[in-house]
Amino acid sequence: MDAKPYIAQRPKRADGRRNYDAILATARKAFETSGADTSLEDVASQAGVAIGTLYRHFPTRASLVEAATRDGLENLVAHAERLVGGPDPLDALTEWMREAVVHFSTFRGLVGILARSMYDEGTPSHAMCAAMRRGGADLLRAAQAAGRVRPDLTPEELFDLLNGAAWVREQAASGRDGSPRFLRLVLEGITIPED
Repeated sequence: MDAKPYIAQRPKRADGRRNYDAILATARKAFETSGADTSLEDVASQAGVAIGTLYRHFPTRASLVEAATRDGLENLVAHAERLVGGPDPLDALTEWMREAVVHFSTFRGLVGILARSMYDEGTPSHAMCAAMRRGGADLLRAAQAAGRVRPDLTPEELFDLLNGAAWVREQAASGRDGSPRFLRLVLEGITIPED
């Protein structure tokens, strides 16, 4: 039986919470600046803690990345829940896809981490990625039921397309984001025009 992945939790003690919060805030900034491979020693130093303290709260890089991106994934899940059942299923799916692409490309390397986490139950982000995937799949099915999205598109293919758009955004040179056009082209390819 495989062990469950470690999911970092905010400590109860005030000093532990301060360290946890400082590490997490510093890691978010470092990831956004330098990507997922940023030096954890630098994160600890900039947060004003020893590397051992960082590892006590976040024993793996994956657990730190999960904690740093948890809010964004929770927001995607909640947004999908709010959008499902809305008056225009295609608009709902499109809005959610745009938000997903932005989150998936928050920092260099995240799109790959989330793509692995979607299917690997041993990763700390798996449960939240699976919930986010269910929300996206629900929006896709609603748009398909309304006859607005091609019926042969699977949720797996939808997430492949989202990962592609996020990768384009992640790789963009400063000031040049090609993902909106890429996503428009994706949407043109999957939608069924209204009569």
